[in-house]
Amino acid sequence: MYTIKSSQRILVKILAFSIAIALAGFGCQTLDTLPLAATPTATLAPTQVPTPLPPIPVEPGENNPNEPVFITGDIAYTSPFFLNSIYEPFVLLEDAAGFIQRDKNFVFRLQGQAIGPVEIQGEDKPLTYSLALPAIPQGTQVDVDNDGDDDPGVQVFSIAYWSNTWGGPFLERRDGKGWSTAYVSTITDPERDDEIMGGTLVVWAPDDEQGFPTSFGEDGLLFTDDDPVTLIPAGYNLVDLDQEPFRIYKEARPRIDLNEGDIAVTDYTGMDYAGAFDALVVKAGREYPFTREKGIDWQALKEKYSSRFAAASNDLEFYELLHDFTQEIPDGHVGIQINGETFFRKHGGGFGMRLTELSDGRVLVTRITPESPGEKAGIQSGAEIIAWDGVPAIEALEAVTPYFGPYSTSHHERLEKAVFLSRVPANTRVKVRFLNPGSSSEEEADLKAVVEYDSLFAALPELSKDPILPPVEGEILDDSGLGYIRVNTFSADYSLMARLWEHFLDGMIANETPGLIIDLRVNSGGSGQLALDFAGYFFDHEIDLYQNRYYSEVTQSFEVSGPFTQLIPGPFEFEGPVAVLVSPYCISACEGFAYALSQEERSIIVGHFPTAGAYGEVGRGQYHLPGDLSMQLPTGRHETPDGELLLEGVGVIPDIAVPVTEESALGEIDAVLDAAVTALLKK
Repeated sequence: MYTIKSSQRILVKILAFSIAIALAGFGCQTLDTLPLAATPTATLAPTQVPTPLPPIPVEPGENNPNEPVFITGDIAYTSPFFLNSIYEPFVLLEDAAGFIQRDKNFVFRLQGQAIGPVEIQGEDKPLTYSLALPAIPQGTQVDVDNDGDDDPGVQVFSIAYWSNTWGGPFLERRDGKGWSTAYVSTITDPERDDEIMGGTLVVWAPDDEQGFPTSFGEDGLLFTDDDPVTLIPAGYNLVDLDQEPFRIYKEARPRIDLNEGDIAVTDYTGMDYAGAFDALVVKAGREYPFTREKGIDWQALKEKYSSRFAAASNDLEFYELLHDFTQEIPDGHVGIQINGETFFRKHGGGFGMRLTELSDGRVLVTRITPESPGEKAGIQSGAEIIAWDGVPAIEALEAVTPYFGPYSTSHHERLEKAVFLSRVPANTRVKVRFLNPGSSSEEEADLKAVVEYDSLFAALPELSKDPILPPVEGEILDDSGLGYIRVNTFSADYSLMARLWEHFLDGMIANETPGLIIDLRVNSGGSGQLALDFAGYFFDHEIDLYQNRYYSEVTQSFEVSGPFTQLIPGPFEFEGPVAVLVSPYCISACEGFAYALSQEERSIIVGHFPTAGAYGEVGRGQYHLPGDLSMQLPTGRHETPDGELLLEGVGVIPDIAVPVTEESALGEIDAVLDAAVTALLKK
């Protein structure tokens, strides 16, 4: 039996699991692609006479000592997803031509990329960066003075944080394009189609005869035809967009910190419990994207819980009220981290039994822990639970509220009802009526729960997964000759994952495998963009998958944010048939990958159940609350080209639905894998 002290250490693993599930599916992408039709058009202004700047005094024959040569700064972050992207990080002198042209598909030319190192100072500390400016940058020359003359123009840059995933050390199209809206020297406004509204630009002019805007003009937009213009000195210049008129200056070694943007965490830690809850529910009531589909009455929830939060006297009470509140929202992306004390008190006890509901409605003991209360009472692996504490097993199952909820789908919740039926406070007594395998007579046992977590870990795939497994694994199956790749996450080292993915796919092609099985059954998500990049290796053409909608404070409705998210073909293609193995533990970004593959006719989806159906975007819905609590609620919804809600509350439905049988539940066969092999060999 575990002691309480050791059980609390075990809860660290449960806490890590809860955070991984709660935060699944968000790729901390710097770019949000916008619809070009909704973007203000930068048009040429009528001829304007530039106003000269006062000359910067320079001694004859000497270089200007203020000429910018080296830039440093901090990269502060609050988003819990940011650290997922710090593999091979760098800052980029980012060509702003994409913004000037309002082209979200603008690709940063390889020869124009000047990059600098990023250093990690320590946990919970800002990152620092440095960037040496090239003598002559190789960005896009743009004429922004709008005087009607054909001038050489200037090169305009922001400083932006990036991390490399694909190819060499520089950015390629799949790494990102357009212009940055987070961790960048400029400030953008998501309410105005990510227009640059402040911050600092770096501008290089080939001579002192080029014009540059001095303000946003009457329309409040940069690089449009009403911008007043002035001449800008030759060489590098820093432009402070937060002053009116803009401050255009030179400084040899300026310090420019990068802005986190609209994915910064909403911080209510300075409020009392009642104030924080009221602010949370008001903000969520506006921004939550599935209110109508899930039938949520935010005002009713506010009325139900406000007085309780006002009466909360300590952090633990505040946490437990928040946990109860989250259960009211059937969404797998809604949640807070697990409090170990509360979990131990409510679910720290068990009987050493893993329970599984079969497709025929029976509840089976599919694992029994040695020396556990269940085994000591004579319950065997494979025993059918007839009744639980005097209630028929199915009825008892239906009454369970799993602690790791909420869930976006009933099939996901149902799986964990079976897990939590046997999770009770330590020392709880339960009468169990059961039928052992091979026996014709039912038996009854009076069980007393002990502190044990082995049965919990065995029942939840994410908890039982080996923590040092590589994120992508592959092999060729001996019996069938089919390829097999298991993707364990989309939230590990992106660059490592990309190399492993290409390594295994290239090997499958080189060995002429007749088909490929991709196992996603235990993949709690991560970067949505990385998942779609992986899917691109099975297509030879682009596909519009979905568009994003977010709440707009201006229109007070959900507005399209960006053109359609596209599936872009990879550098090579696996052309054979593909089977994708799924389960309710394929969540968020994992579901995006499975959905993308389902758009290809030669792919089949195989599983006992659909995926989790949790597909909201959560990057902008992060909260810091009193009691050192973190919480999230989705803020973005994905819609198909036909305007239908994508995946949320439904998941990716298997083409081949495999029943849960006694043999598969006991682990005697992998029925889902066997079904996939059979299907592929018939193709």
